[in-house]
Amino acid sequence: MILIVGLGNPNKQYEKTRHNAGWLFVDFFREESMADFSFGAWTENKKFNALVCEGGLGRRNNSEGGRGQQKIILAKPLTFMNESGRAIGLLNDFYKNATINLIVCHDDVDLPIGTFKAQKNISAAGHHGVESIINTIKTQDFWRIRIGIGKEEKAKQGDTSKFVLNKFSLFDRARLRKVFTLARESVFKIIENP
Repeated sequence: MILIVGLGNPNKQYEKTRHNAGWLFVDFFREESMADFSFGAWTENKKFNALVCEGGLGRRNNSEGGRGQQKIILAKPLTFMNESGRAIGLLNDFYKNATINLIVCHDDVDLPIGTFKAQKNISAAGHHGVESIINTIKTQDFWRIRIGIGKEEKAKQGDTSKFVLNKFSLFDRARLRKVFTLARESVFKIIENP
C-alpha cells in the first residue's frame, strides 16, 4: 500500500494559496491518474481528520512489469499545516504503513516556482508541516515531493509567513501545472521502485 499525502490548510480562504501546493498537487495527481488508479471520490474521514480517497495500482504498473495490484491512498489532512503529523500518524498507524511507502507532497519556499525536488530521508529544513510529521512518526525516512513556490530572487518574497498565504497568480498557476506534470511522473517512479 502507498500513502500519498498533500499538505495544506483546510479553510476556503487558503484554497489556492502557495502554502496549499501539496493539496493542489494531490488533487491534480488524482484527476490526471484516473486511468492508472481508478480513484474513488474524496470522503471526509473524521477518524483521521483528513479527506481520503482510494485507488488501486492498475494498468500502467502491470503493463510495465511492476509490482502488481496494490492499494493507493491519497490524503489531505484537515488539520492546519503545522499539525499535519496528527493526521499522518493516524493514517500511518491504521494502514500499518511502513514509511518506505509514504510520499508527502508540500510547498517549499526555498525552491523557485516552476521547480520541484523528489527526495527521501532529509530533514524538515524549517517546514513546520514536515517537522510535525517527523516528530509524530519518529523518522524522516520517507519520500517528499517538494514543490517550489518561491520567487527567483529571495529578496522579493518579503515576510515568509505572509508570502506563503498569498494566492497564485494566473501565470504562476500555469507554471505550477507544468511542474505538477513532472512531479506526477516522479511519484509514478517512486511507486514503481520505492
